[in-house]
Amino acid sequence: MERSVITSLVSWKESPGRKPLVLRGARQVGKTWLAKEFGRLNYQSTVYINFEKNKRMQGIFAEDLDPHRLIEAFQIESKEIIHRGTTLLILDEIQEAPGGLTALKYFNELAPEYHIIAAGSLLGLAHQVHQSYPVGKVQHLNLYPLSFREYLHAIAEKELATLLERQDWDLIRQFKTRFIQLLRQYYYIGGMPEAVQAFVDRATYWDIREIQKNILIAYQQDMSKHAPAEIVQRIRLLWDSIPGQLARENRKFVYSHIKAGARAREYELAMLWLLDAGLVYRINRVKNARLPLKSYVDESAFKLFILDVGLLGAMVDLDSSVLLEANNILREYKGSLAEQYVLQELISNQDLSIYYWSADRSLAEVDFMVQDGSSITAIEVKAEENLRSKSLKSFHERFPAPACLRISMSDYREEDWLTNRPLYTITNQQMP
Repeated sequence: MERSVITSLVSWKESPGRKPLVLRGARQVGKTWLAKEFGRLNYQSTVYINFEKNKRMQGIFAEDLDPHRLIEAFQIESKEIIHRGTTLLILDEIQEAPGGLTALKYFNELAPEYHIIAAGSLLGLAHQVHQSYPVGKVQHLNLYPLSFREYLHAIAEKELATLLERQDWDLIRQFKTRFIQLLRQYYYIGGMPEAVQAFVDRATYWDIREIQKNILIAYQQDMSKHAPAEIVQRIRLLWDSIPGQLARENRKFVYSHIKAGARAREYELAMLWLLDAGLVYRINRVKNARLPLKSYVDESAFKLFILDVGLLGAMVDLDSSVLLEANNILREYKGSLAEQYVLQELISNQDLSIYYWSADRSLAEVDFMVQDGSSITAIEVKAEENLRSKSLKSFHERFPAPACLRISMSDYREEDWLTNRPLYTITNQQMP
């Protein structure tokens, strides 16, 4: 299964200023497989320690964080020699070992010759259990579900993936029907590696939905196991409300839609837990379209998305026929699936800052505002071929400088002030 972040891992390995790498991502997005595959392809040997499964090793950091002592302990446990520069040491679920994250600081300072990847599903929660985080002493890489391009590679449609990368618009137009079919399929299957692999292995759509539901159950179990008891119920209520929030025409998150009378202050810790666990993405509103966008953030207005479009469909039991047969039932959810998909494609490009814009005194809203270095792109998402862009036009009249991009099922074309790109081509993450 091809993952594009392998290239980032290779750059990390070859960097003269390399520090221990912290690989972050929600549970079951493929962190362990990625680290092991990277080691297999790029090192003479790989040593793997899983602190969640190995109870004996959980206390290894309790008394002494000397990196050379730790290396000796890892060699005894694994029965393998850890060679400087040619062995990859993978410390998986490191948050389960108190002091494990702190130890990375000393590897950076005293033993930088060792190549170390630390991975974990709940690393963002480490500060909540009083673990010291080695700020400035580690590098970070986020892993997300498979993008649409990675999905095409996984299901043996590499030629179509290459076509998207080349942006050959004439040929892309010729294969439009096939791209639309595969995109709808991706909406249902999503990018969770287990679901994609099951599809590759010819599992039924029913089987894939069961896999997705089991992943959702595992997330609920994490909530009960790792969250403070007093906020578990609020975490679940907030989590369960997200599909309904996204199905509304105005997708701004509204606390009263969790339950009647709900207040922001009651759910702040619950939302922070979901964000730190990597299960949701928060996209804030900006009031202006000038650089830097972060200066114009309205913290009181935001949208919440979950980590995977396939899991979103599973949360509301969307039947495969709704998507795969171009069914017009549940039109609202088609719009939310399209917006969820575009957000996933954008957020997998780790150099982008992503927001949305809405006017103060009108209904005008732009689905996403993306800052890439010194450029800003305003993005409107359409689930089908509806090309009316009143909000985007209103935005352009107020702020003529940013590029305007409409993403829909319509073919690629450029207009005076607007570029239209098909939904299935956003996967290459290039702005106009």
